[in-house]
Amino acid sequence: MLPKQNCLKKKKDFERVFKQGKGIREGFLFLKMYKNDLSESRFGFIVSQKISKKAVVRNKVKRRLRAIIFKKLSKIKKGIDVVVITNIGIESQSFQEIEKNIDKILIRARCLKN
Repeated sequence: MLPKQNCLKKKKDFERVFKQGKGIREGFLFLKMYKNDLSESRFGFIVSQKISKKAVVRNKVKRRLRAIIFKKLSKIKKGIDVVVITNIGIESQSFQEIEKNIDKILIRARCLKN
């Protein structure tokens, strides 16, 4: 579970990331990121009904994404807002496959500390 200070919640924060952030695609994931002026990085997750009509499946995907980000939180640079958008097909991926895609996308986005 991600701590509250690491969660994007407000609509205006999501909109800022979408309008001004840069995006990267990897597998079934699309990542948008934008620098913030905070001492923490914040994350938001979007899993649309295109993934599944069942909320149980969408929530499972979000839980997996949150757990992966929580494990990597100490390695991620401070001061960025990140929105992770999922694409169709992620619901059939295993935890390890999703984790590999998150690793690749964070490396490509240069979000990890050296």
